[in-house]
Amino acid sequence: MQERQHRPVSAATALRESIAPLVDLIFPPRCPVCGAGIAQQAGLCASCWSELVIPGEPACAACQRPFASESMAGDAICAPCMAQPPRHDGIAAGTLYNDTARKLVLAFKHGRRIALAPMLARLIAARLPAMEGPWLVMPVPLHRWRLWHRGFNQAALIAAEIARLTGTELMVDALERRKRTPALGGLGRKARMRTLQGAIAVDPHRGTRVRGAQVLLVDDVLTSGATSDACVAALKRAGATRVVIACFARVLEDDSASGAVAAPEN
Repeated sequence: MQERQHRPVSAATALRESIAPLVDLIFPPRCPVCGAGIAQQAGLCASCWSELVIPGEPACAACQRPFASESMAGDAICAPCMAQPPRHDGIAAGTLYNDTARKLVLAFKHGRRIALAPMLARLIAARLPAMEGPWLVMPVPLHRWRLWHRGFNQAALIAAEIARLTGTELMVDALERRKRTPALGGLGRKARMRTLQGAIAVDPHRGTRVRGAQVLLVDDVLTSGATSDACVAALKRAGATRVVIACFARVLEDDSASGAVAAPEN
């Protein structure tokens, strides 16, 4: 990961820090997961922190899926990647999806707790590979109607924070969702892929920037990987040389053949 750039404190940051005590007085900080009192607005209580599951080693050399056995070699490949080699160039997940991670995502995305974005980004940044040379940070896009309905793209908020933490360039409009798709929840991987066919593309005005670029593709949750795979395919077609997926919570299916750590039940 690149070293952080030392920048002067902005006027917005200074104002936010100066009024923080007043905000805390009016709205006492609460853990977004369990509601317990905490010291700062953007954080978790100690109990909920301990319930987050951070991906460990050893892990798949291709997708960083953690293995249950510590005897696995450093260059081992998990069964899903052996069966279908991924288009991406690695996955950096801040946590594995469990009930605590789910509650955080719900609070952030549907509870509109957008102040959680810096904390989610810090957890992801801690898991990023070495980012040598120039990189572009891009969020997984939302269709304009869903963006209008929600009011924000949660992936873009996290991407902006990651770009700030790593000193890399943010590009929120390189990928576009051209087709409005139904909710993917409950669909299998193949059904998701069929639904997303032709839905995501690189904006032609950004094609020259994408060509030859290293891209960090950001999302809040990685489930089947169908959406991110459609984004990676579009970026690779446009000439991106490397695409690493970064997410806050990664869902792992219970696949005993791979030796992976299964995601806790929701």
